[in-house]
Amino acid sequence: MIKAPLPEVCIEAFPVFQGKGQPDLYLIPSPEINLKRLLAEGLDRIFQLGSVFRQEEQGRHHLPEFTMLEWYRSGADYHALMSDCEAIIEITARAAGWKGNSVTYKGQKIDINPPFPRTTIKKVFEKYAGWTPGPAPDPNRFNEDMVTKIEPNLPQDRPVFLMDYPASCASLARLKTSDPKVAERVELYAGGLEIANGFSELTDREEQGARFRKEARRRREQGLRVYPWPEEFLSSLSQLHKCAGMALGTDRLVMLLTNASNINDVVAFPP
Repeated sequence: MIKAPLPEVCIEAFPVFQGKGQPDLYLIPSPEINLKRLLAEGLDRIFQLGSVFRQEEQGRHHLPEFTMLEWYRSGADYHALMSDCEAIIEITARAAGWKGNSVTYKGQKIDINPPFPRTTIKKVFEKYAGWTPGPAPDPNRFNEDMVTKIEPNLPQDRPVFLMDYPASCASLARLKTSDPKVAERVELYAGGLEIANGFSELTDREEQGARFRKEARRRREQGLRVYPWPEEFLSSLSQLHKCAGMALGTDRLVMLLTNASNINDVVAFPP
């Protein structure tokens, strides 16, 4: 449990009430808020594997309680995270009994021999959606086209990394020095599943605070719960050096490796 979840519009934390009135704590929606504070204290290669909790997430690929592997590297950027993901896919596939350099998911053979293809959001939107997202595209249009036009057209015979998201989709990622209209954010897709999401991390307290204020304002405008201000987290950024972090959905990886079409099939006690 944590005192102050990050104020993101797209993630809703479970409140924990120990009395009347406002919640005292929240079930952790991501280990990021704690792991970055440890990173700022000097740990340089850290990970957490465990349960996380998010309200209003239920479907073939979503559960309100799911297992996440999240890791951070000091002195690294999102390119290092992509190499990490390639190694994890390769090693876990062998551990699950797959031979050679491929797995089969929903009848499709997937070549998992690294390196995996890497492409940008700009390229896939121009190719499959017919428009070029600027630094702040309409979020409804962007998200809808992502689900209906981009994800279904990604390669099915290879895992693929989508990188360089619009600046407005940066979340906690730093902007690209050579092109500040995009953020150094990357997502891994395989077999139609979004497996992992990672950033070259933003270490600028002022910029992160400005982003949080904007998100907190959007939460209020949408009638969502207003979280306590994450001051301890923001303060830790003053000590945070260059680093990168990745969150990998363990249950979805198990889906891929066991040829399961529904996330309920790979957890012991589905809700």
